[in-house]
Amino acid sequence: MTDWLKHAPQAARDYLQGHRLDEVECIVADLPGIARGKAMPGPKFARQNRFFLPASIFLQTITGDWADDIIPMGTTEPDMILTPDYATATAAPWTADRTLQVIHDMTLQSGEPVPFAPRNVLKRVVAAYHARGWTPVVAPEMEFYLVARNTDPAQQIAPMTGRTGRAAAARQAYSLSAVDEYGSVIDDIYDFAEAQGFEIDGITQEGGAGQLEINMRHGNPVKLADEIFFFKRLIREAALRHNCFATFMAKPIEREPGSSMHIHHSVLDESGRNIFSAEDGSETPAFQHFIGGLQRHLPSAIALLAPYVNSYRRYVRDFSAPVNLEWGRDNRTVGLRVPVSTPEARRVENRIAGMDCNPYLGIAASLACGYLGMVAGDMPRPEREDTAYDSADDIPRGLYDALEQFGDNAALLDLLGDEFGKVYGAVKAAEYGEFLQVISPWEREHLLISV
Repeated sequence: MTDWLKHAPQAARDYLQGHRLDEVECIVADLPGIARGKAMPGPKFARQNRFFLPASIFLQTITGDWADDIIPMGTTEPDMILTPDYATATAAPWTADRTLQVIHDMTLQSGEPVPFAPRNVLKRVVAAYHARGWTPVVAPEMEFYLVARNTDPAQQIAPMTGRTGRAAAARQAYSLSAVDEYGSVIDDIYDFAEAQGFEIDGITQEGGAGQLEINMRHGNPVKLADEIFFFKRLIREAALRHNCFATFMAKPIEREPGSSMHIHHSVLDESGRNIFSAEDGSETPAFQHFIGGLQRHLPSAIALLAPYVNSYRRYVRDFSAPVNLEWGRDNRTVGLRVPVSTPEARRVENRIAGMDCNPYLGIAASLACGYLGMVAGDMPRPEREDTAYDSADDIPRGLYDALEQFGDNAALLDLLGDEFGKVYGAVKAAEYGEFLQVISPWEREHLLISV
């Protein structure tokens, strides 16, 4: 066995048992969460301990265009140094040969972490917790749609066709029959996840036509963000095997619910005790302060949790997406829900994040808001015990406003990193400018000959 594989997870070693390693994909996540990097033969990877990519990949928009170069290294596109994180090595079981994917740590040539790399942003927030003797724990939930193949962007997205030959039906939340309609795709998702060593806590049918949710076990924020990063690719590949697409757009189908990435948070002290619960099982001030921090700072973090113009189509009343930052126990109409749990498992669920966000940045932003609340002693508004859909909107309703609020929150930017804030703001402003150049069918239908 190649020496570096001794440091790889057991699932990766099992995947190669009795086989030669043909290829290694050296990957990093860019701002949208797309896998960037290079692939190379297994023997060549074994002979190197670092690789290079230009830092300019973090200036690329979702369309492939480029934001203004505001990276302090200048316009010469210098390389970053990529060092393999062997603990992330995992199979690419959809490939024809034996291929492993390995996430890489990114540093500048000076040795400092690349400040605008999403994985490093999350590590920075986690380190702030550790500096106070706290360990953050998260449990993400992933929602996505299985849709018919769509090769013409001018055509509306349609639900996939199930095994009965009918299009997937909406309003079938938690229906096992609905899940059976696309059971072959789910079987491949399970098989791929097992080959990659990922544990799925459960799969359920959501309220949209062809909409599913995958729940993940709670754990280390960076490790779970890595898994979501891998899972998005895994799910897309499973769908393609069955002539459909998997989409993580926040709102892919008109008049259907959007897809969220709910994030459950708790915090442990140095002894491993949940600091949200006192010894008698009651809620602690830290629990209240965490919620208070989310209420205070999330409006400024929405640009990370809802990163595209489409993201804001999800924030519609009565479509299972809260448009508020109210909090409540066992209340799904609030943006900040406290699920039913034992004192040891007491946690806060952020229901605002969309599934289209970069998982590293979405988790980093949510943890950052709670951290700031605990440090400052922020207190939350009174609990909502009734339906909160009629409450005043607490969050920006468009990307332009969200970016303005993001740029104005000095405490949040300091925690996430000022250089990251500048790069992220520049890329998102460029994307918004690109969007404004596109004329929609609605505009042509209602404005062309009427105004």
